[in-house]
Amino acid sequence: MKIQKEIIEFEKGKSFKLFAPSLKNCFFWHYHPEIELVYVEAVNGIRHVGKNISGFTDSDLLLIGSNVPHLNFDYGIQTECKQLVLQMRESFLQDIIFPVPEFENIKALLERSYLGLSFSGETKNTVVEKLQLIKDKNSFESLMGLIDILQILADSTEVKELNKEDTRIKWFLNDKIRMGTIYDYIHQNYDQKPNVNEVAKVVSLSTPAFCRYFKKQTNMTFTDFVNNYRINQAKIFLLKDYSVTEVCFQVGFESLSYFNKLFKQHTGETPSEFKKKHFRPIEVNGRIGVITKETACNK
Repeated sequence: MKIQKEIIEFEKGKSFKLFAPSLKNCFFWHYHPEIELVYVEAVNGIRHVGKNISGFTDSDLLLIGSNVPHLNFDYGIQTECKQLVLQMRESFLQDIIFPVPEFENIKALLERSYLGLSFSGETKNTVVEKLQLIKDKNSFESLMGLIDILQILADSTEVKELNKEDTRIKWFLNDKIRMGTIYDYIHQNYDQKPNVNEVAKVVSLSTPAFCRYFKKQTNMTFTDFVNNYRINQAKIFLLKDYSVTEVCFQVGFESLSYFNKLFKQHTGETPSEFKKKHFRPIEVNGRIGVITKETACNK
């Protein structure tokens, strides 16, 4: 699947846009010049920014730099999911933020955003509250609210860099292989037996060349990457009230003991401990219930 350049249109007289997208069943592997702040709320999900693929529980707040490829954050989520996305005009940052000395920390934050930044704790909670507030403000007040949000992010220590190196689109354009094709193959086949020879053929490489290429791009072997993806998917199924045994085989593992061992290596807790800690009833049609095998969608 080819990476797509998203063309973002702004309302006349606006420096940024704030909206709530929903692309759940669409695999939208894309990039755009505009820096983007994304808040996503779901029982469990997977973030895919640049080379990084990792899981989150409950919610995530991300700052994604200019031209950094990323997948829509609701892709594959089969439970309720809420998103808020804030995109900023390039001219607003270049003409208003970057030249002003008082915004030096914000400038440093935005320049670092090409790594993909994930915020947690009080920073996340405070920023989400402020995002909700600026939706109903007039143009000037909402702009001041945005600057306030950027300053909070710039001053925060509750931040994690998702990538260790530059993953902006030039990295992809200088490469004839589309990582999106590989990721899509893994998503479609992780619960079976993803075949390294098959995916190598899909992207027109010999198997040894593919293995070298994949390790260089992800810092993981193909097998390790698939297992990491399976563990993230396993979290989603555990939170739908599937049993540990069901989840083990549903995500493609053939040994329950190996699944338990690998899950603990990745998360620090066994599947049973994870489910006990994170599984909770949700409200469905005004009644308290759970997402079950019968109500969950298929992959």
